[in-house]
Amino acid sequence: MTQRIAILGASGYTGAELVRLISTHPSMRIVALSGDRKAGMAMGDVFPFLRHLDLPNLCKIEEIDFSNVDLAFCALPHATSQAVIKDLPKDLKIVDLSADFRLRDPAEYQKWYGQPHAAVEMQAEAVYGLTEFYRDDIRAARLVAGTGCNAATGQYAVRPLIEAGVINLDEIVMDLKNGVSGAGRSLKENLLHAELSEGCNAYSAGGTHRHLGEFDQEFSKVAGRPVLVQFTPHLVPMNRGILADVYVRGEPAAIHRALADRYAEEPFIHVLPMGKLPSSHDVRGSNHVHIGVAGDRIPGRALVVATLDNLCKGSSGQALQNANLMLGLDETAGLMLSPVFP
Repeated sequence: MTQRIAILGASGYTGAELVRLISTHPSMRIVALSGDRKAGMAMGDVFPFLRHLDLPNLCKIEEIDFSNVDLAFCALPHATSQAVIKDLPKDLKIVDLSADFRLRDPAEYQKWYGQPHAAVEMQAEAVYGLTEFYRDDIRAARLVAGTGCNAATGQYAVRPLIEAGVINLDEIVMDLKNGVSGAGRSLKENLLHAELSEGCNAYSAGGTHRHLGEFDQEFSKVAGRPVLVQFTPHLVPMNRGILADVYVRGEPAAIHRALADRYAEEPFIHVLPMGKLPSSHDVRGSNHVHIGVAGDRIPGRALVVATLDNLCKGSSGQALQNANLMLGLDETAGLMLSPVFP
C-alpha cells in the first residue's frame, strides 16, 4: 500500500531533503507540500534540482486536505511547530523536525528556547526520535520529535559509552564542526560567502547552545544521574556535514569495543577499525554515520570522532527512518543511497 505524505515547510533545506529522499521511496507518495511564503509556486522553481519530479505545487497549510494524508513531516522553524501541530487531526501521524517537542519537560523547553511551550498537552505523547535508541517507542508513536543534528552526532559517539560504563561521566568534552546549511536557508550576514569562506569560528560557547538541553536530558537519563558535558560548536565553510571530536577519560580499547558491540547490527552506523578516524566527506548526502576511536599519549584518555550529514541523518533522513517505523515499513526504505563523493 502506498503511504500518502505531506511535508509542511517544504521550501526549506530539510523540506527539500525530504523530497529528495522520498522520491526514491518504494511505498510513499507526496500528496501535499506547504511553503506559505512561496505558496502557488512549483517545487522545481524553488529548488531547480527537483525539477524532474512530478510534485504538487506549494500551498498554505490550511489548504491541505489532511483526510488524504497518512503521515505529515513538519519541517517548520522552531517555535512554529507547536501551534501548527496541536491543530492537526488527532489521528494523523507526525514527524516533527523542529526543536518544539524534543525536551520532555516544558520548563526545560522554556529555559533553552526562551518562551513558554505552546502545546504542553501534546508533549507527553512525543517520542524522542533518536532511532537506534528509541526504535520500539517510535513504532508505536503518533508524534515523533526529531533530534538536533549536533545532539544526534554527539549522542552516537557517547551514549553507548555511558551505557557500558567505560568513561568518566564528569570529563566529557565535545568539539563540533558544522556545515552552514545547519543555520537554515534564511539570509544572514555572517553566512554570506565572503564572510564565511576561508574561516572557522566558534559560536554559542560557554554552555549556551540549545542542543545542550538534549545532551542533559538524554545523557542524564541513561546514566541515572546528572551528566553535564562541555560543548562548543564551530561553523566551518562547508555546505553539509557535522564532525564531532569528543574527548573522554577511559581505556581506548574498551571504548572502541563498546561502540562496535552496540552498533554491530545497525544498518546506518559504522564503527571504523581502531585508530582510523572518519571524514565528513565519506557520509555526505547519506543517512550513514561513521565513528572512529583513537588513544591519546596520556594513558587512560581517548578521542572519539563521529560524523554525519546534518541534513540527512541529522534531520530529514532520520525523520524518514522514523516514519518508516511508524508506518510499519522497512526501516531502511528510501535511505540506502550511497554518500556523494567527491
